[in-house]
Formats: sequence, C-alpha cells, structure tokens
Amino acid sequence: MKPIHPIITKFLQAVGKGEVEIYNEISLQHELGFYLREHFKNQKSKNRVQFERNVSDFDFEPPEGGFEKREIDIVIKPTYSEKLLCAIELKCPRNGQVPESMFSFCKDIAFLEQLVWSGFPSAYFLAVADHRLFYSDSESNENIYRFFRSGKLGQFRGSEPITGIINKPTGSDKHKQVEIDGSYQVEWLPVSGDLKYCLISVGSKPLHYRPLEEYLAARQRQKKLDLRGTGVKLVA
Repeated sequence: MKPIHPIITKFLQAVGKGEVEIYNEISLQHELGFYLREHFKNQKSKNRVQFERNVSDFDFEPPEGGFEKREIDIVIKPTYSEKLLCAIELKCPRNGQVPESMFSFCKDIAFLEQLVWSGFPSAYFLAVADHRLFYSDSESNENIYRFFRSGKLGQFRGSEPITGIINKPTGSDKHKQVEIDGSYQVEWLPVSGDLKYCLISVGSKPLHYRPLEEYLAARQRQKKLDLRGTGVKLVA
C-alpha cells in the first residue's frame, strides 16, 4: 500500500477549503475515515477502513507492561485478507487542558509504536488544534511544552523532538510516564484561520525500535521476575 500521509494531507486541505467540516474528535475520526474509504473506492483499492478496533481483536503478543490504550481510532486492512496495513490515532482537543492533552498526544505515539512492533507496517498520529497554546510561537517552551512549541516567533514547531521518557505534567497522578522509543519532530501546519495540524509518521519497526535481541532479552528477564517464588523454572 502506498503511504497514507498524502491522502491525510489532501483531507486537511479539503477541511481548509470548507469542503469538509470538523468540530470535535469524533467528527475528525468519522470524516477522515469516510474520506479514506472514498479514496480507496475511487482507486479501486480493496481496503477496508474500520473504527475503534480493540487490540484484543488481533493476534498480538501484549508488550511488556501492556498496551498504552485498548482501542485504535482507525484501522486500514485489505478487504479479503487479515493482513494489517495502517493504524491511525487522532486528537482534536476542544476543552483546553493543554498540558494534559499534550501528554495524551505522547501516549498515542507510544501506543502506535507498540502497534507497529506488534505487526502494523505503518502508523500515523494526527492532531488538529485551534487553540494557540498548543502551537504558539511566543509562549513558554519548557517542560512538556518543548515538544510542541518553539518559543520563537514565526516557528510553529517543537523545540525538541518527542523521545525518551515523558512525565505527566499535572494532576494527582503526576507519577505516570510514557516512553517513546523513536524520535519525532512536531511541526504545526496551517489548515485555516487558527486551525493547525501536526502529522507524525511512526514509521517501520527497524527505524523506531530497539534491536530485537535487546527486546527479547528484556522480555526474558521479565518472565524470570514474574516466575520468581513460584518454583517454576524458565527454559530458554
């Protein structure tokens, strides 16, 4: 399958022209899904576009610590095959809570990394926002803001790539954190007026994951810890 990001970009251009209306996250999910279906239909591509598929619907080995989320916003699969093609996670924040929403962005990216590791050849994260505090070029770029704001006039991008361990910035559960294996640079691009978007391609497994040997060794160590005290020995 050809890359999905040019289709998503055309969809956002249609939003900018007023041909498609989005006003919250549900409308973004449905309108993008319908747009993708129409695209595949016109291209005579035998692909299905599905909504809110649970990870339990697929034969995935749960990652160490479990999946960051349970449901995938959009899944693209061939019509006559169980092969996986693409996963898409979406965010369209409408109620402020800027730092919390930014942390949710990071969780979605970590989730997509898990899906790629589990078998999806490609994955995309799309955020659409009309609140300047998400992408402002003049506000603080400290803490979690640094991944999404530059702090420099005329630069609508993060001052640092999203990578590594990211701590939840606010709330009583500030101890929560998410780990990003890859490195992703946020750039906010115009849709219309104050509405901007950032689109991140999570890519393929070799590009964004630790070496397979290291991953398997870590899982082996975890299994030994899980069996400690049970009297069961793990055979390599």
